[in-house]
Amino acid sequence: MSILQDISRTRAPLASFLVIGLAWASFSAQAPVLKSEIEASDSVYGLVMLLASVGALLAMWLAPLAHKWVGAYSLMVGSFLVGTGFIFVGMSSQIVFFGLALGVMAAGAGIVDVLANAEIAEVEADTRVALMNLNHGLYSFSYAGAALATGWMREAGWATLSIFIVFGVGIVCLCLVMRIPKRHGLETGIDALPARVPLGFVLTAGAVVLVAFLAEASSEGWSALHIERTLQGGAAQGAMGPAILGLTMGIGRLGWHFINYTGRDIHAMIIALLISAFGMFLAGIAPNLAVAYLGFGLGGLGVSVVAPLALGLLGRSVRGEVRLTAISRASAIGYGAFFLGPPLMGFVAEGFGLRTAFVVVAALLALVGVVLVPLYGRLAQEVSKAPTGA
Repeated sequence: MSILQDISRTRAPLASFLVIGLAWASFSAQAPVLKSEIEASDSVYGLVMLLASVGALLAMWLAPLAHKWVGAYSLMVGSFLVGTGFIFVGMSSQIVFFGLALGVMAAGAGIVDVLANAEIAEVEADTRVALMNLNHGLYSFSYAGAALATGWMREAGWATLSIFIVFGVGIVCLCLVMRIPKRHGLETGIDALPARVPLGFVLTAGAVVLVAFLAEASSEGWSALHIERTLQGGAAQGAMGPAILGLTMGIGRLGWHFINYTGRDIHAMIIALLISAFGMFLAGIAPNLAVAYLGFGLGGLGVSVVAPLALGLLGRSVRGEVRLTAISRASAIGYGAFFLGPPLMGFVAEGFGLRTAFVVVAALLALVGVVLVPLYGRLAQEVSKAPTGA
């Protein structure tokens, strides 16, 4: 099967994933200068980021209503919110205006994330072709490319607003291909899920996604600090930690797409989680930079496929009319990793050191792999075999 044909099948959700990647990568790569321009302290800047995450979480929970209200144009509207917030972030010179703009950007991203995953799940159900890892993999590469491009433009002396405008134009262009089919049979009420889908199944899916995102967020946020502080690496060497993680995550997702084998998703998640657990453990106990890099690479390679596989299995298992609601709930639970990750890593690192913090993450990955994922597989079978009228 041609990869171009697979991309064409999901061009609308893929375009919206690219919007999220361009926006957040460019924003993150300019964080130091943005923080300086709004004259925010570390604590105030962190609080603003936390509030933006709350907005994204709420938007994820309410995403089914966005589809109900604007239907085929819901991805376009969500992406437009991302682009609008993104541009105003670049224009901000005051903390309040910055926070409001970031909140709009995060809320739009939350809506887009849920609706894009749900639409991919719909296409998977229609075509019986696994497409989650392809889309998530291309997102990973777009994020890495946008971050590198932003860094190059900063080095070349581009003004902050000019960089935001360039990426803003790219976002507008991507919005032109985001029209999706109107799913008339979808139940999009806030209370639609419990009556139609076993709540435990969705909670279990969300928990698997949460731990996968927790490992990803922990490595992205703390790998550079671990390399520089624990292993005495330089700034450039420290930056290689998250770079290796992002690269291996993209490779892992695209690699699994080319395998294109959906018959053993549970087995694949177990193996992937154990590989990631070993990688995080290796990074935690690493005696030198080479071993740490190997550990973060294995960690990213393994965890890369877990969330896409978990969401894909959820989408294929539930009935079509509740698919959007189920995915929105699981995604919102998974997003909790961005709240739990920083305090978990910070608390353990403060008391026991960064080495122990990464070992704890490794233990969580292994525990989910041997206990929670097999349970998730059994629940998926039960839901799939449930009578249609149930």
